[in-house]
Amino acid sequence: MNLALKEMKRNKGRFIIIGSIVFLISFLTLIISGLANGLSQDNAALIKNLPNGQFYMTEKADGTFTMSQIPQHLQDEVLEQQKDAVALSIQMGFVNDTEELQHGVAFVTSTASNLFPSIQQGEVMLDESLQEKGIKIGDRLVNNQLNGELIVKGFVQEQKYSHAPVAFISQQDYQEMYRSNAMQLIFIANPEVQAIDELQAFSAKALLESIPSYKAEQLSLNLIVGFLIVISGMLFAIFFYMMNVQKIGLYGILKAIGLKTMKLFQLIWIQMLVITAIALILAAGLSQVFALLAPGGMPFHLSLMTTLQFAGIFLVIGFIGATLSGLQIKQIEPLQAIQRGDG
Repeated sequence: MNLALKEMKRNKGRFIIIGSIVFLISFLTLIISGLANGLSQDNAALIKNLPNGQFYMTEKADGTFTMSQIPQHLQDEVLEQQKDAVALSIQMGFVNDTEELQHGVAFVTSTASNLFPSIQQGEVMLDESLQEKGIKIGDRLVNNQLNGELIVKGFVQEQKYSHAPVAFISQQDYQEMYRSNAMQLIFIANPEVQAIDELQAFSAKALLESIPSYKAEQLSLNLIVGFLIVISGMLFAIFFYMMNVQKIGLYGILKAIGLKTMKLFQLIWIQMLVITAIALILAAGLSQVFALLAPGGMPFHLSLMTTLQFAGIFLVIGFIGATLSGLQIKQIEPLQAIQRGDG
């Protein structure tokens, strides 16, 4: 270990350069990951916040729940048999506040369940993001598809759908607005798939992937993150390969005096670990500062667990890259290496 640290101190310029590159890549990866998670929450928090379970829609809907209309008799049958089941519907719309400003929302209604707020006719519960736009408890909101008014009963946290704040309304108001008595989905809080005649089961992940905007956003951002991770591994491999080429003579001498090949690998691994650890600590700290200073309207969510997961990935990738670059060490013959180094 002392040999590895002494070499880093002697050639600190080279190691600072590679450390800076690793820091920038890991920082960028964490920022993009935070944006991906933030957009995911902003697009589908309503679905993601539900417990592990299965969604059901009609088979004729062909995987598009907005086209699903569950017959009343079938809904009653499922809700009677499954005590933890709830039927719900989601439709995009808008409300006008007391100052006649229009706000886009996702109207949600459901049968009685502790998973969703209990709403009476003429009431509405809104996502807290609308509170920042001046809407207060007790305000009266209107919609041109509804004859009466909706009185704001309260606010809920992190309830978004399709980048719009959720508005929980009663079944009566929903039926009047959308002229439909049928619910679109049935959710059963049970991870095991249960066969129900005329209905098709979907996991939360499968349901989210059926939303075009969600799938496109996450796919593009996750591809960027993946490429950055691969690039970081290639950087480690290239950097240590060039370093090893320059030190072939030194490695020959060390082998000649009895230093084992595994010890040389350990030297590379220690250097990789020190560089990566420092870079990741700085990147993680700065990304948390960015999360605190990010504008309120920016969907950014970077949990400690996600940060630790990426730290582990970068350490593994760095280890693989450094190890691949050191495979040439096994081929070094002490005498030839010394002669090459002298030449």
